[in-house]
Amino acid sequence: MAGSVRTVSTLSTVPLLPPPRLPLGTAARDLPRGPESRARHWYENELGWATVPGRPLRLVTGLRFDVLDVPAEAGADALRHLAPGSPVALRGDRMRLLVAAGSAEELPGVLDWLEWGPLALDLEVLGAGGAMEAPVPPGGAGVGRRPGPGDPARTGSVQGAAAWLRPPVPGGEVEVSLPALPAMGSPKDAPDLVRLVDTVAARCHRIRLRRLDAGPPACRRNQPLAFS
Repeated sequence: MAGSVRTVSTLSTVPLLPPPRLPLGTAARDLPRGPESRARHWYENELGWATVPGRPLRLVTGLRFDVLDVPAEAGADALRHLAPGSPVALRGDRMRLLVAAGSAEELPGVLDWLEWGPLALDLEVLGAGGAMEAPVPPGGAGVGRRPGPGDPARTGSVQGAAAWLRPPVPGGEVEVSLPALPAMGSPKDAPDLVRLVDTVAARCHRIRLRRLDAGPPACRRNQPLAFS
């Protein structure tokens, strides 16, 4: 059953291609002013990622990447399956793992193949037609500085805002670091999406069982058996 995965679509129309990057040598005086404008500039021109017009600043999914949204506890277990340059964001108690574009369509089938499909798992997936809240860029402003020990990109969410745990690197092609299925034409050394999903699903199931075990006796009698 594919009903255990929530596919989130928030946009009716998205741009087909990310906007072009500004040419090298753009003068500092020509850069946009204001935190949100600088952040939008960083995403669109430093990374080449499409954003959604208006506020709050959101990133279009399904073009360069999809997003697997899971409890932070479950996501922490999966970090070992990611490449060093694979971006990961935090928002509150949720972790957002960037995966290869097209993964949202494949995820229900992967969960069924791993025998996680019949279970209710705390997973959401953002793909084509969706958008995710743009995390605070490294350094807050998003231009020209690597994250330091106290920056949001290292410390996680600040005042409820999304922030990068592992920020994307300007000038690199993010696709080569994203978990994917071999059949999706992923690079040879790309992380394995199946291992990532299996690890996250197993942890989500354990979290659910733990919460049921801590609940009223009636809930504990009805909980499913753990087979992982």
